[in-house]
Amino acid sequence: MNVGAQIIKRNRERLSATRKASPARRTAFEVLRRVEEEGAYAAPLLAGATEHLRADDRALCYELVLGVLRWQLWLDRLTEHYAGRGADRIDAPVRRALRLGLYQLRLLTRVPASAAVNESVNLVHESRLRSAAGFINAVLRRATREPVYDPTKGIADPIERIAVRTSHPPWLIGRWVAAFGAEEAEAFAASNNRTPSVAFRLNPLRQESGAATVVAQLKATGAKISESRIAPGAWCVEGANGALLRALVEDGAIYLQDEASQLVARALGACLGERVLDVCAAPGSKTTHLAALAEDQAFVVAGDIHEHRLRVVGEAASRQGLKSIRRVAFDAAAGVPFAAGTFDRVLIDAPCTGTGTLRHNPEIRWRITPTDFAELAARQQGILAGAADAVRIGGLLVYSTCSVEREENESVIEEFLRAHVSFRQVPVETSETLVVGGGAARTWPHKHDVDGFFIAALVRGG
Repeated sequence: MNVGAQIIKRNRERLSATRKASPARRTAFEVLRRVEEEGAYAAPLLAGATEHLRADDRALCYELVLGVLRWQLWLDRLTEHYAGRGADRIDAPVRRALRLGLYQLRLLTRVPASAAVNESVNLVHESRLRSAAGFINAVLRRATREPVYDPTKGIADPIERIAVRTSHPPWLIGRWVAAFGAEEAEAFAASNNRTPSVAFRLNPLRQESGAATVVAQLKATGAKISESRIAPGAWCVEGANGALLRALVEDGAIYLQDEASQLVARALGACLGERVLDVCAAPGSKTTHLAALAEDQAFVVAGDIHEHRLRVVGEAASRQGLKSIRRVAFDAAAGVPFAAGTFDRVLIDAPCTGTGTLRHNPEIRWRITPTDFAELAARQQGILAGAADAVRIGGLLVYSTCSVEREENESVIEEFLRAHVSFRQVPVETSETLVVGGGAARTWPHKHDVDGFFIAALVRGG
């Protein structure tokens, strides 16, 4: 090889080395690919994919992935303006790189513009899409020259304008406007794009890790911690050291769980010595909570249709030192494998669209379809009917979802009560501020700064 060729080779090698994206962005790019192409969920992917990252890179990766998923439609409208073509006409990997770049340019002011541009170019180089590097560079450079462009400008339709401004599918915004009104729908949608605080509950079985100890440990790392305003026994923490939180979880000292989710087990109110059935138990948040509230002295059966999901329940119980939980696989929609009147209390935290959890699971908004609500409502009604006979006379049946949709909540309860006259609805035992018509409880992200939950309590008469 002559000298000239050697110089060219060395220059290419140096250039290639400089085109490596940062670990945080490379991981975020891959997680977003799997979310989009494989239908995976971001939260578990992030938990596994960021273990090897430094704390600052891990935080940035979480911010990029969840931020891009929350603001996807808004970012795509920016792309269309800066690129002069429809986002759907851009190859998916290139579109993801542009979303990451634009999110950093427009919503992460601490990231230098040059870094946002160069890192997105590096991502497509690493993805063997070098031909797109010039296009991405041009689009993002234009974005740096037009830093205040508003993608809602010129949108006449009010539904579409809210949809783009809050980055939700227009059909979903239209649905919420019809149900709640435009102002309420926009407030709810906007709240779905805010990063929620981390909420947790303490494990009363870990006496050596009581509230004072855990609070002191978290505060020592500079975290801001406070008691929940709506869920007894729940705590909220901001700015916590991630490694310490994970260690507390692994030790079983705390369990990470949204405040609204913690209301469900308290509404069930399992007592010592009672027989309790959690029909749709996985991943075990509410099962382990209700068992802990009963001081691990109730007989708790955790049911789920999938064996592998029940293993997750077992792992959660083991970490928390709970021994009262038994796991049984069954399809609740086909009935439960227990004799009539076996249980004092039955919980049905039903599978649902999850529209109340869009703060934590932003990808859901891009996956649900208009037909999902009716299909899930039919399944929810089947599960309720299948489990009702297992409740003893005088026993309590609690139904809950993390959906804000009436079809999955009030309508399901109304249909069940019409078909099961031995049951009557009673007020949920919780804060009066959360109780709505009929005695059910509702929480909202934009009103209570928690996930959107619905909880109904039903008593079986003689």
